[in-house]
Amino acid sequence: MHTSASGPCPWGVRVLRAWPRGGGGPGVHPGNMAAAVAAAARGCWQRLVGSAAPARVAGRPSVLLLPVRRESSAADTRPTVRPRNAVAHKQLSAFGEYVAEILPKYVQQVQVSCFNELEICIHPDGVIPVLTFLRDHSNAQFKSLADLTAVDIPTRQNRFEIVYNLLSLRFNSRIRVKTYTDELTPIESSVPVYKAANWYEREIWDMFGVFFANHPDLRRILTDYGFEGHPFRKDFPLSGYVELRYDDEVKRVVAEPVELAQEFRKFDLNSPWEAFPAYRQPPESLKLEAGDTKPEAK
Repeated sequence: MHTSASGPCPWGVRVLRAWPRGGGGPGVHPGNMAAAVAAAARGCWQRLVGSAAPARVAGRPSVLLLPVRRESSAADTRPTVRPRNAVAHKQLSAFGEYVAEILPKYVQQVQVSCFNELEICIHPDGVIPVLTFLRDHSNAQFKSLADLTAVDIPTRQNRFEIVYNLLSLRFNSRIRVKTYTDELTPIESSVPVYKAANWYEREIWDMFGVFFANHPDLRRILTDYGFEGHPFRKDFPLSGYVELRYDDEVKRVVAEPVELAQEFRKFDLNSPWEAFPAYRQPPESLKLEAGDTKPEAK
């Protein structure tokens, strides 16, 4: 039998190949062939493990040497500082003056808050013209009504202040429009301009009692049927006028006048957890501290 070494294997081990001498002689014995293959595989596996293990060990420290960012879980208590933006303040002031020049009949005051928020105070008759102008003008495009609410200020002659918060997605800007009214004077509904004002005006009517003329469906939205008064008014009592409770006899909810009278109650100060009341030490038998004198018996 003649043996020769073939080319290198992928793992860096030379595999032995055997073939018959002269092409016609007897072949390699099967037992010797199996032993040669087993020895070659064993050597290949040892080479593989021996060459790969140091690479893995050497690669570990590089991961541990990466910079670690440390953050504290404690809340940051520093105040939020909003620096004054002079450019934005000037632009808002210029736009407010522009609106006042175009609609001088309705615009009564224009101001910019310390947080760069433009406020336009208008006459109640100018709700529809001003809102329509702010929605459709190319330099405004306040096409979204973000919020509509009211404020009750009883010391004023027109105690209710109606506030419209508008949003312009085109210019990423907000504006606040304010108007006023009293308990008896209705104000024009803004539903024809902003459909989102429907439920907002219903809420103001329910909570404050401000009537919106030409509203498509002005009715209460939060309180129950037959509710008396408007809860968000400053003169509305905290306890309300009626109380609702479930009557077990009639098997339904009944409304009754509020009754705040409290019946006489006797409080038993004895603790129910006193397991051995007979062994309780009376306060008179407390030990005297050093230097104290025993009180004289009367």
